[in-house]
Amino acid sequence: MFIPLHDANSLKYIKLQYVTLSLIGINVLVWLVADFFASDEAANAASFGLGFIPAVVFDYAHLDHGLQMVPDDATVLTYAFMHLSFWHLASNMVLLWVFGDNVEDAFGHLRFLIFYLACAVAGALFHGLVAPASEAPLIGASGAVSGVVVAYLLLHPKVRVWVLVFMRIPVPLPAFIPLALWVGQQFFMFLFGMQDRVSWGAHVGGIVMGAILVLFLRRRGVPLFDRTIVTPRAVAHRNQGPQAAVVSQTERPFDGIR
Repeated sequence: MFIPLHDANSLKYIKLQYVTLSLIGINVLVWLVADFFASDEAANAASFGLGFIPAVVFDYAHLDHGLQMVPDDATVLTYAFMHLSFWHLASNMVLLWVFGDNVEDAFGHLRFLIFYLACAVAGALFHGLVAPASEAPLIGASGAVSGVVVAYLLLHPKVRVWVLVFMRIPVPLPAFIPLALWVGQQFFMFLFGMQDRVSWGAHVGGIVMGAILVLFLRRRGVPLFDRTIVTPRAVAHRNQGPQAAVVSQTERPFDGIR
């Protein structure tokens, strides 16, 4: 288990990742309104009214009209802005905060928004394919965020990422180590994990869609598997301009440990 803290990867094409920030803001706002400040009854109703329920969408069952908030088909998107708890929200938004900006940078604002929503839809539909008769609502941005994570992995595998290991030890690692392990965990849990409250199928659906779309939506000239090893020192030099790139003879090179 790891928690990403920061990546040493500056923006190259955009000045501000406003789509990423807007998505985070919307998710937080929806959670505050539909869960934090809502009664338990209202929060439960919102989960059923805005969550993706395979049995309802695929016409195996019908939702009570008193609970329906949007058309059934629209829940393939609305579910991705609902969260069960603060920690559910935080786990998704941290991943989006750390990795979303560079994926948005590589795609452009509009294409990143399309990418994010498409991964959300793919997560819902794959979850529904696995459990088409399920009457439990699926909620959470995990499908969309899973697509963002795999896109970052395919774009920037060697960028240095600081991660919190075992919830307490900050460690700098090349992105491909924690992210490939994370992606592998999603597939392992989907194939062999016990049934629990986590929809591993939604994660896998988002990952597969993200891996496909990154091939077509990235900007022209943005490579896959960028071999550039970006370190915090390199980012500082890049941001300060060409004069700051001059290193004195007494200064030790950055070794990635300290």
